Amino acid sequence: MNKNVIIIGAGGHGKVIADIIEKSGDKVLGFLDDNVPVNTTIIKEKDIKVLGKVDDTEKFINENPNVEFIIGIGNNKIRKNIAETKKLKYYTAIHPSSQIALDVEIGEGSVVMANACINTSAKIGKHCIINTGAIIEHDNVIEDYVHVSPNATLCGTVKVGALTHIGAGTTIKNNTNICSNCIIGCGAVAIKDIEEEGTYVGVPVQRIK
Repeated sequence: MNKNVIIIGAGGHGKVIADIIEKSGDKVLGFLDDNVPVNTTIIKEKDIKVLGKVDDTEKFINENPNVEFIIGIGNNKIRKNIAETKKLKYYTAIHPSSQIALDVEIGEGSVVMANACINTSAKIGKHCIINTGAIIEHDNVIEDYVHVSPNATLCGTVKVGALTHIGAGTTIKNNTNICSNCIIGCGAVAIKDIEEEGTYVGVPVQRIK
Protein backbone atom coordinates (compact mmCIF):
# COMPACT_ATOMS: atom_id res chain seq x y z
CA MET A 1 0.00 0.00 0.00
CA ASN A 2 1.41 3.38 -1.01
CA LYS A 3 2.11 5.83 1.79
CA ASN A 4 1.02 9.46 1.99
CA VAL A 5 3.77 11.74 3.28
CA ILE A 6 3.99 15.37 4.38
CA ILE A 7 7.43 17.00 4.40
CA ILE A 8 8.34 19.46 7.14
CA GLY A 9 10.53 22.05 5.43
CA ALA A 10 10.04 23.35 1.89
CA GLY A 11 13.62 24.30 1.03
CA GLY A 12 16.07 22.57 -1.27
CA HIS A 13 16.61 19.60 1.03
CA GLY A 14 12.87 19.08 1.31
CA LYS A 15 12.54 19.09 -2.48
CA VAL A 16 15.17 16.38 -2.80
CA ILE A 17 13.28 14.28 -0.27
CA ALA A 18 10.07 14.81 -2.24
CA ASP A 19 11.77 13.39 -5.31
CA ILE A 20 12.91 10.32 -3.34
CA ILE A 21 9.41 9.72 -1.97
CA GLU A 22 7.78 9.95 -5.40
CA LYS A 23 10.43 7.71 -7.01
CA SER A 24 9.83 5.16 -4.24
CA GLY A 25 6.20 4.87 -5.29
CA ASP A 26 4.76 6.84 -2.39
CA LYS A 27 2.93 10.17 -2.52
CA VAL A 28 3.91 13.60 -1.24
CA LEU A 29 0.78 15.39 -0.04
CA GLY A 30 2.63 18.67 0.45
CA PHE A 31 4.96 20.65 2.68
CA LEU A 32 4.72 22.39 6.03
CA ASP A 33 6.91 25.47 6.44
CA ASP A 34 6.78 28.49 8.75
CA ASN A 35 8.59 30.75 6.28
CA VAL A 36 6.83 30.00 2.98
CA PRO A 37 3.26 31.17 2.30
CA VAL A 38 0.50 28.57 2.20
CA ASN A 39 -0.38 27.41 -1.35
CA THR A 40 3.09 28.23 -2.69
CA THR A 41 3.92 25.64 -5.33
CA ILE A 42 7.19 23.86 -4.53
CA ILE A 43 7.18 21.01 -7.07
CA LYS A 44 5.59 22.35 -10.24
CA GLU A 45 5.60 19.05 -12.13
CA LYS A 46 3.47 17.40 -9.46
CA ASP A 47 1.65 20.52 -8.25
CA ILE A 48 2.89 19.93 -4.71
CA LYS A 49 2.29 22.95 -2.48
CA VAL A 50 2.87 24.28 0.99
CA LEU A 51 -0.13 23.12 3.03
CA GLY A 52 0.46 25.06 6.24
CA LYS A 53 2.79 25.72 9.15
CA VAL A 54 4.82 23.22 11.17
CA ASP A 55 2.33 23.36 14.04
CA ASP A 56 -0.47 22.24 11.71
CA THR A 57 0.56 18.57 11.94
CA GLU A 58 -2.40 17.60 14.17
CA LYS A 59 -4.85 19.00 11.62
CA PHE A 60 -3.51 16.70 8.92
CA ILE A 61 -3.40 13.70 11.24
CA ASN A 62 -7.09 14.27 12.02
CA GLU A 63 -7.84 14.37 8.29
CA ASN A 64 -5.71 11.30 7.53
CA PRO A 65 -4.66 9.17 10.54
CA ASN A 66 -2.26 7.14 8.38
CA VAL A 67 -0.29 10.14 7.12
CA GLU A 68 3.47 10.03 7.73
CA PHE A 69 5.89 12.92 8.13
CA ILE A 70 9.55 13.50 7.38
CA ILE A 71 11.70 16.44 8.42
CA GLY A 72 13.24 17.94 5.30
CA ILE A 73 15.61 20.32 7.08
CA GLY A 74 19.37 19.98 6.82
CA ASN A 75 20.24 21.62 10.13
CA ASN A 76 20.82 18.83 12.64
CA LYS A 77 19.74 20.76 15.73
CA ILE A 78 16.52 22.00 14.15
CA ARG A 79 15.72 18.48 13.01
CA LYS A 80 16.28 17.18 16.55
CA ASN A 81 14.12 19.90 18.07
CA ILE A 82 11.20 19.16 15.76
CA ALA A 83 11.49 15.39 16.18
CA GLU A 84 11.55 15.63 19.98
CA THR A 85 8.74 18.19 20.09
CA LYS A 86 6.41 16.45 17.66
CA LYS A 87 5.80 12.76 18.25
CA LEU A 88 4.61 11.81 14.78
CA LYS A 89 4.64 8.78 12.54
CA TYR A 90 7.91 9.39 10.70
CA TYR A 91 8.69 8.21 7.18
CA THR A 92 12.13 6.89 6.21
CA ALA A 93 13.15 7.95 2.68
CA ILE A 94 15.49 5.66 0.73
CA HIS A 95 16.35 6.46 -2.89
CA PRO A 96 15.90 3.46 -5.23
CA SER A 97 19.44 3.89 -6.57
CA SER A 98 21.10 3.56 -3.15
CA GLN A 99 22.92 0.35 -2.28
CA ILE A 100 22.10 -0.95 1.18
CA ALA A 101 23.22 -4.28 2.63
CA LEU A 102 20.52 -6.62 3.88
CA ASP A 103 21.46 -6.34 7.56
CA VAL A 104 21.74 -2.55 7.74
CA GLU A 105 19.60 -0.83 10.39
CA ILE A 106 18.13 2.59 9.55
CA GLY A 107 16.21 4.62 12.12
CA GLU A 108 12.91 6.37 11.55
CA GLY A 109 12.89 9.68 9.74
CA SER A 110 16.29 9.18 8.12
CA VAL A 111 17.07 9.91 4.48
CA VAL A 112 19.35 7.91 2.18
CA MET A 113 19.92 9.78 -1.07
CA ALA A 114 20.78 8.78 -4.61
CA ASN A 115 23.81 6.53 -5.14
CA ALA A 116 24.65 6.32 -1.46
CA CYS A 117 26.19 3.02 -0.32
CA ILE A 118 25.71 1.53 3.14
CA ASN A 119 27.54 -1.74 3.68
CA THR A 120 26.97 -4.71 5.93
CA SER A 121 26.29 -4.40 9.66
CA ALA A 122 26.12 -0.60 9.60
CA LYS A 123 23.63 1.13 11.90
CA ILE A 124 22.08 4.48 11.03
CA GLY A 125 20.22 6.35 13.75
CA LYS A 126 17.02 8.39 13.68
CA HIS A 127 16.58 11.46 11.51
CA CYS A 128 19.97 11.14 9.84
CA ILE A 129 20.94 12.32 6.36
CA ILE A 130 23.10 10.05 4.22
CA ASN A 131 23.56 12.37 1.30
CA THR A 132 24.17 11.81 -2.41
CA GLY A 133 26.99 9.38 -3.17
CA ALA A 134 28.09 9.01 0.45
CA ILE A 135 29.83 5.75 1.41
CA ILE A 136 29.11 4.22 4.81
CA GLU A 137 31.32 1.14 5.07
CA HIS A 138 30.81 -2.03 7.11
CA ASP A 139 30.13 -1.88 10.84
CA ASN A 140 29.72 1.89 10.99
CA VAL A 141 27.57 3.33 13.78
CA ILE A 142 25.95 6.64 12.85
CA GLU A 143 24.08 8.08 15.82
CA ASP A 144 20.89 10.18 15.70
CA TYR A 145 20.65 13.50 13.82
CA VAL A 146 23.93 13.09 11.92
CA HIS A 147 24.40 14.55 8.42
CA VAL A 148 26.89 12.77 6.15
CA SER A 149 27.31 15.10 3.16
CA PRO A 150 27.69 14.19 -0.55
CA ASN A 151 30.62 11.95 -1.51
CA ALA A 152 31.92 11.59 2.03
CA THR A 153 33.64 8.25 2.70
CA LEU A 154 33.45 6.60 6.10
CA CYS A 155 35.69 3.54 6.10
CA GLY A 156 35.03 0.39 8.12
CA THR A 157 34.05 0.47 11.80
CA VAL A 158 33.68 4.24 12.09
CA LYS A 159 31.47 5.70 14.80
CA VAL A 160 29.93 9.16 14.46
CA GLY A 161 28.29 10.78 17.48
CA ALA A 162 24.89 12.45 17.47
CA LEU A 163 24.39 15.83 15.78
CA THR A 164 27.74 15.74 13.97
CA HIS A 165 28.02 17.06 10.43
CA ILE A 166 30.46 15.34 8.06
CA GLY A 167 31.32 17.69 5.18
CA ALA A 168 31.22 16.91 1.48
CA GLY A 169 34.12 14.84 0.23
CA THR A 170 35.43 14.11 3.71
CA THR A 171 37.28 10.86 4.42
CA ILE A 172 37.18 9.15 7.82
CA LYS A 173 39.82 6.44 8.34
CA ASN A 174 38.70 3.00 9.47
CA ASN A 175 38.33 2.35 13.21
CA THR A 176 37.94 6.06 13.95
CA ASN A 177 35.47 7.57 16.42
CA ILE A 178 34.05 11.07 15.93
CA CYS A 179 32.33 12.54 18.99
CA SER A 180 28.97 14.28 19.06
CA ASN A 181 28.34 17.90 18.07
CA CYS A 182 31.23 18.22 15.63
CA ILE A 183 31.57 19.79 12.21
CA ILE A 184 34.10 18.14 9.91
CA GLY A 185 34.86 20.52 7.04
CA CYS A 186 34.57 19.70 3.35
CA GLY A 187 37.42 17.61 1.95
CA ALA A 188 38.91 16.93 5.37
CA VAL A 189 40.65 13.70 6.35
CA ALA A 190 40.29 12.28 9.87
CA ILE A 191 42.92 9.64 10.71
CA LYS A 192 42.48 9.41 14.47
CA ASP A 193 39.71 9.76 17.03
CA ILE A 194 38.09 13.15 17.60
CA GLU A 195 37.11 13.39 21.26
CA GLU A 196 36.36 17.10 21.70
CA GLU A 197 33.37 18.96 20.25
CA GLY A 198 34.18 21.60 17.67
CA THR A 199 34.93 22.35 14.05
CA TYR A 200 37.72 20.45 12.31
CA VAL A 201 39.27 21.13 8.90
CA GLY A 202 42.28 20.11 6.86
CA VAL A 203 44.37 17.07 5.93
CA PRO A 204 44.70 15.64 8.49
CA VAL A 205 42.03 17.49 10.43
CA GLN A 206 42.83 20.09 13.04
CA ARG A 207 40.42 21.82 15.38
CA ILE A 208 39.60 25.47 14.74
CA LYS A 209 39.66 27.33 18.05
